[in-house]
Amino acid sequence: MTRASDTAKLLGAGATILDGTTISTADNNPQLILKSTDADANGGPLLDLIRDSSSPADNDTMGSIRFRGDDDAGNETQYVDVTAYVPDVSDGSEDGQLQFRSVVGGTLRNRFDINPTEVVFNEDSVDVDFRVESNGNANALI
Repeated sequence: MTRASDTAKLLGAGATILDGTTISTADNNPQLILKSTDADANGGPLLDLIRDSSSPADNDTMGSIRFRGDDDAGNETQYVDVTAYVPDVSDGSEDGQLQFRSVVGGTLRNRFDINPTEVVFNEDSVDVDFRVESNGNANALI
């Protein structure tokens, strides 16, 4: 299969795949396209990452998106990830957290964290500059 639409035709509408699936191409075309042709004002298309646990607990990881590639020695390396957590699963007072990490000097580091009580830049104290650009103003963030 070379296109997601070909796969959808093969599987049929509403198909469920119960095991891990790899979609691979030998070019730089998209491997997966989510397309909504609905003409109303609601959002779409939607991508849901659902953790449907029978025993949800505080601090569960809800899902991750990992960006991986080879280094120059051919080793698969995770360069960036975005992960969602749930610090509190209590009904009516749920909290969510979103964390962005990237590799710096060969180690995955927390670069940006949105949690229920604060937004944190550079939690892992990496020696990097923080810069805010503006149009000709050297003091864009004070």
